[in-house]
Amino acid sequence: MSSSKQNPVLAAQSNDPSFPNVWQELKWRGLVHVSTDEAALEKALAGDPITFYCGFDPTAPSLHLGNLVQLLNMRRLQLAGHRPLGLVGGSTGLIGDPRQTAERVLNTKETVAEWVSRLQAQVSRFLSFEGGNAARMVNNLDWTAPLSAIDFLREIGKHFRVGTMIKKDIVASRLNSEEGISYTEFSYQILQGMDYLQLNRDYGCVLQTGGSDQWGNLTSGTDLIRKVEGKSVHAYGTPLITNSDGTKFGKSEGNAIWLDAEMCSPYTFYQFWLNTADADVVNRLKVFTFKTREEIEALAESVAERPFAREAQRVLAFEVTSLVHGVEATEKVIAASAALFGQGSLQDLDEATLKAATAELRTATVGTDALGIVDLLVAAGLSESKSAARRVVAEGGAYVNNHKVTDAEAVVGAGDLLHGRYLLVRRGKKQLAFAVVEGA
Repeated sequence: MSSSKQNPVLAAQSNDPSFPNVWQELKWRGLVHVSTDEAALEKALAGDPITFYCGFDPTAPSLHLGNLVQLLNMRRLQLAGHRPLGLVGGSTGLIGDPRQTAERVLNTKETVAEWVSRLQAQVSRFLSFEGGNAARMVNNLDWTAPLSAIDFLREIGKHFRVGTMIKKDIVASRLNSEEGISYTEFSYQILQGMDYLQLNRDYGCVLQTGGSDQWGNLTSGTDLIRKVEGKSVHAYGTPLITNSDGTKFGKSEGNAIWLDAEMCSPYTFYQFWLNTADADVVNRLKVFTFKTREEIEALAESVAERPFAREAQRVLAFEVTSLVHGVEATEKVIAASAALFGQGSLQDLDEATLKAATAELRTATVGTDALGIVDLLVAAGLSESKSAARRVVAEGGAYVNNHKVTDAEAVVGAGDLLHGRYLLVRRGKKQLAFAVVEGA
């Protein structure tokens, strides 16, 4: 498990002392959309440490940016002294919570078990497992698997009313669709309610957090505990984050932004944040960083007065990429970004970072017999003909690996290849292409 001693990023985190309590900071950061009794919840969070939980289902091999909202939310509560339970749903992951559109495809038990392990490792990186309010990892398969269907229906199911269940927003939406909803997904809210009851019994857990789209599932737990235990417990939901232009947040070129480096490289991750619109960047700083109110207000001023400097975006990209991938990986990404445009050494980039940084460039495959500068410019699509390529060279606009080439007869040597097989070809300041040399 990760710990604050092992992770310097965790050790450096703190809540903003300018707020009277963590609840007020959460509200300022825009992290509260809906909650049970707000006054009672604020009082609980401002008092002695409480135990809370947030659940993550293994419906994919990695968490994504929507999950990151919850992870950082958990960390803020932990920094306020409260005890987090990170639940990865080994049983609910076998079911899948209802989606707006259609029934989920059920994954095999082996796949879900593997994804549970991967998600547990990801969740662990964002919480401290040391000290008096050390985090714990829990898996709802531990208490669900031993339970028979009869016991489940008698002990848990009897407390749920179908009329109430079908009024939940997501269930009502699916019932009114052509797809409908299966009994399997319909039962999901009962399973999540049972999780809260079990954690309340085992750990004294009195708060569940999650996205506002999960509100029906969150209140299933509060209602169940009230009926079974006669206790009043808390829940609150964070807003779903959207871009100011109405597009879905957390997508890049149609793909989700995953927290796993193999599914979304640190370079792509960093660029996603760097490209944040001016209209969104201040809110992103509030939600995804631990920058103080004073620091964020200063960055907001920079956006208003010096938007061309992109200062807020650069801070946001550095902070979030460091949180997810570490400072060292982030610094490599920044070096790669600079090196692409001649402000650093391409030779210093490791192969994975180089390939990630050039992934969006046009790519040409060339043989070892086509390493002349003229042939490279044409093959890379940077010149339409050999005569045009010669003019580019003559005008001083041809570069290979950021080195200007002034001789139209020049041929790249084997020793100039990056990692023995790659070349970055550039025309002028901004026209870039990546060449892969076959047979090198």
